[in-house]
Amino acid sequence: MISTYLGKVSKVISKREKISVVEISTKNEKALAINYDELTGEVKEGDFVYVNKTARLLNLGTGGYDFIVANLRYEKFDNIKKGHIMKLRYTPFQINLLTMEEEKSPYHKEFDKFRNLEGFPVIVGELHSMVAPAALVLKKLAPDVKITYIMTDGGALPLYFSNAIYELKKIGAIDNTITIGHAFGGDYECVNIYTALIASKEILNSDVAIVAMGPGIVGTGTKYGFSGVEQAHIIDAVNKMGGKPVLIPRISFKDARGRHQGISHHTVTVLELCYSSCVITFPSMDSEKEELVKRQINSNTVFSRFDIRFINACDTAKYLEEAGFYVTTMGRSYEEEKEFFNACGAAAIYVASELLN
Repeated sequence: MISTYLGKVSKVISKREKISVVEISTKNEKALAINYDELTGEVKEGDFVYVNKTARLLNLGTGGYDFIVANLRYEKFDNIKKGHIMKLRYTPFQINLLTMEEEKSPYHKEFDKFRNLEGFPVIVGELHSMVAPAALVLKKLAPDVKITYIMTDGGALPLYFSNAIYELKKIGAIDNTITIGHAFGGDYECVNIYTALIASKEILNSDVAIVAMGPGIVGTGTKYGFSGVEQAHIIDAVNKMGGKPVLIPRISFKDARGRHQGISHHTVTVLELCYSSCVITFPSMDSEKEELVKRQINSNTVFSRFDIRFINACDTAKYLEEAGFYVTTMGRSYEEEKEFFNACGAAAIYVASELLN
């Protein structure tokens, strides 16, 4: 279940708010490791630390990083904050946080006043790599729009693991972040998707919310065994609360796995699991690719329950370049997966033109 080792911090590679990347040395090897400063304290060169190397041993997609679990420099580490809601509950790393809903929060009473999202637009994505292009295109088309990113716990749990969100916040492409479930580290914390949607509209006065998991999706190669199934619940939640969900379909023509060619089987499964409907924004594509996607749509009756839109989103590349933002998904660039990123741009274009006027 877990593999740990004791090593020495031989070099601090980089530091930013709440997260450090360091080099760990042992007798046999050197490895890169992540230190979450709020969980295990500030790390310095020469520190002896216990490190979790489980994901690296299994060759999993953590960027090749190990994770520091304890620093021997601290006889005691105390970083208790306000709030009594526990995340990572009943694990050695359970942490207390002040969620927006709890009684000692200044926002507590606002949640009981809520009645309806009144058409509040919510862009729903499966992968974390969908957030940046959607936000950047939306801000380009509607510079004054206020965007809240809601990060679920389907992938990475600490928001500050995400380089993309750090950069998006820095340039003002995202205005606020909320982490829900067992995800943590957002500007605000909420217990679930329902209260996060309420907080986005009623408390933070956002114009749009973008909902997606943090970096790293869980997949098993089976129909239902992936953490992206959460999108069905999110779409239904948005509809139940009176919002307007817009789904970014997962599209690929470079993924070697046949189940992800054209429209990913993940997107199809999510649609099958939805009780309600939403808008799905497909980008216009080269004729051969678009014909394949349309054949997939026409051959599966599940799509008949949804509002399918094909949108010219070829300017997505220009908007990303103007923002100076380099995007990848599964290690592939815009040029390699332009339909994937244009689908994100299409959602932003639809929201900007149809739902924000």
